[in-house]
Amino acid sequence: MPVNDVTRYWAPYAWIDPTVEEDVLIEVGADGRIAAVTPDSGPAPAGATVLTGFALPGLANAHSHAFHRALRSSVQVGSGTFWTWREVMYRTSAALDPELYLELATAAYAEMALAGITAVGEFHYLHHAPGGVRYEDPNAMGEALIEAARRAGIRITLLDTCYLSAGFGAEPDHHQLRFSDGTADAWAERASGLKEHPHARIGAAVHSVRAVPSDQLATVARWAEERLAPLHVHLSEQTAENDACQAAHGRTPTRLLADHGVLGPRTSAVHATHLTEEDVRLLSGSSTVVCMCPTTERDLADGIGPARELTKAGSPMSLGSDSHAVVDLFEEARAVELDERLRTRQRGHWTAAALLRAATEDGHASLGWPEAGRLAAGALADFCTVDLETVRTAGPPARLAAETAVFSATAADVRDVVVGGRIVVRDGEHQLVPGVAGALRRAIEKVGDR
Repeated sequence: MPVNDVTRYWAPYAWIDPTVEEDVLIEVGADGRIAAVTPDSGPAPAGATVLTGFALPGLANAHSHAFHRALRSSVQVGSGTFWTWREVMYRTSAALDPELYLELATAAYAEMALAGITAVGEFHYLHHAPGGVRYEDPNAMGEALIEAARRAGIRITLLDTCYLSAGFGAEPDHHQLRFSDGTADAWAERASGLKEHPHARIGAAVHSVRAVPSDQLATVARWAEERLAPLHVHLSEQTAENDACQAAHGRTPTRLLADHGVLGPRTSAVHATHLTEEDVRLLSGSSTVVCMCPTTERDLADGIGPARELTKAGSPMSLGSDSHAVVDLFEEARAVELDERLRTRQRGHWTAAALLRAATEDGHASLGWPEAGRLAAGALADFCTVDLETVRTAGPPARLAAETAVFSATAADVRDVVVGGRIVVRDGEHQLVPGVAGALRRAIEKVGDR
């Protein structure tokens, strides 16, 4: 994402962690990194691009399944559980090939850009054609996601996911055949063929302890360790997973992962909803990141995870939109706090600054982009702005802009997005994907027609 010359952006307010500063000049070098950040710079200098409202580092969506975007609203009819929802999800996945996935993911990632998201962690397990037949390019589906992020103007960490089993000791069912490489060694061989790009990094994922046999967990962990790559895993999202793991191995999923070397500071445990006290100690003691996805966890009736206990004990926190019931990292951030209030009947578990940090710097670090997520010299020039004069945000003093962003703003209040020094969203309009709503509608209609 090159920038030809030094570029200047000026914001009336900006979050320079942990404070709100005024009249902030952000200078971007030709390498797409921030050269200087100057608060109290006075009026916008000639030639600077004037940003609207409150500037923040770009948001990191640390957990995404792009094809789930096609499920929005259609899964709200009737009742059921996570497991009945999963059957609808499987039918949707069966409709996708690399061409349609590129179209759908480009629109989904463009929606993320409009929401201020500048990097996405794509938990990718839709590898092969229906029935498990490999495409001529065995990474065609992953490459489609990498290209979709490029077209949408955002960064991506493709978390190529090992998915081998329908459950403890069970062969993949007919839906899951296209997810499976057969063995972890075969997964590693295929995943090793993925190439990084300036906007794209490659990580790994264990789908879950039910989907990767215990004797193959170490293979995935070793692949990530050798590359110093992020490693993500769905963990204890459902009590049924915990019960099945206890029956098969006599231990919790967290203990099983710990015993096979999966936990650690480059690992992110997604959901981590149903944990024992020992599980919390294992995760925090290994500095494993916990990725909370509150809008999905409540949409699927998963439950409220012990996020406060985990972060208090030392686990960093990131945020994800997961199934994309909504795409709004401000909603995810405040939901962590508000859900905890419901659980404990007390207020004030995290500051707005701590929640913004989860949505920005800590989220980027969990995706293998430690040089992003802050407004500071040397950081990647990825940032967004929140309009402070909408019906949702107007009124509070500017010194409370961080609180306003977290507890009042929505994705609809994002006005400008810059990635690598290049404007991707301006005045709420995507500059690379015109008509994002129409692009989403057309892609989802094609999915439904198959």
